[in-house]
Amino acid sequence: MAMIEVDKLNLSFGEGDQANQVLHDVSISVKEGEAFGLVGESGSGKTTVLRCLAGQYNHWSGRLAINGENLGRKLEKARCRKVQMVFQDPYGSLHPRHTVETALTEPLAIHGIGDASRRIDAILTKVGLPTSFRYRYPHQLSGGQRQRVAIARALILEPRILLLDEPTSALDVSVQAEILNLLAELRECEGLTYLLVTHDLGVVAHLCDRVAVMQHGRIVDLIESANLVGCIPEHPYTRMLVEASRHYQRDMADSVAPEAA
Repeated sequence: MAMIEVDKLNLSFGEGDQANQVLHDVSISVKEGEAFGLVGESGSGKTTVLRCLAGQYNHWSGRLAINGENLGRKLEKARCRKVQMVFQDPYGSLHPRHTVETALTEPLAIHGIGDASRRIDAILTKVGLPTSFRYRYPHQLSGGQRQRVAIARALILEPRILLLDEPTSALDVSVQAEILNLLAELRECEGLTYLLVTHDLGVVAHLCDRVAVMQHGRIVDLIESANLVGCIPEHPYTRMLVEASRHYQRDMADSVAPEAA
């Protein structure tokens, strides 16, 4: 049985002649313990899929299911215990006037889970932060440390699924690998299932087992991540993304250099 099922998911914004359909019959299936990637250009609809699963959008049509149970349009506590989301910008997702302890205590209080102090110490240790960081504010942390706190906040409810919305794109290159390695370790140790949104095929190759390619709100390709390296995809859009990821640094340097001069 699949842990995540998305079947013919459609979503539009606006009504009547002004309606803009952003998802067109999107269908994916993610196995338990799998890391599954969604890639595509900005506006392709990949983050919108995550937000439907997270309950941020509820006017979709189609079918969403977690571990065989169909999701309704009302966000319930039981769903939040199973599915949590890690956002792109860790500074924006953390309240600037709340300490790490407050950020981690809040979900426990909402769900009536006790023993908060021990749980906070345990989850901070699990994401590689000293327990003393519970008294710090977001501005006192580096970007990588803030993202570790955001991951800790998502994991403190012990979910089975993490929805990852470009979790490394706002970080320095030197920190990105650390966070990816942390996510890989947590997946292995905790038996987590990941649905990862990114525009970086290198991230997909590092973390994911399979990847669906999205363009204009549609799934246009589904491939094994291992095939991203050393092969030529059949679909032209996927082929363009792969070629761009292999050569963008050199090509960008060549095109920007004359303008900079």
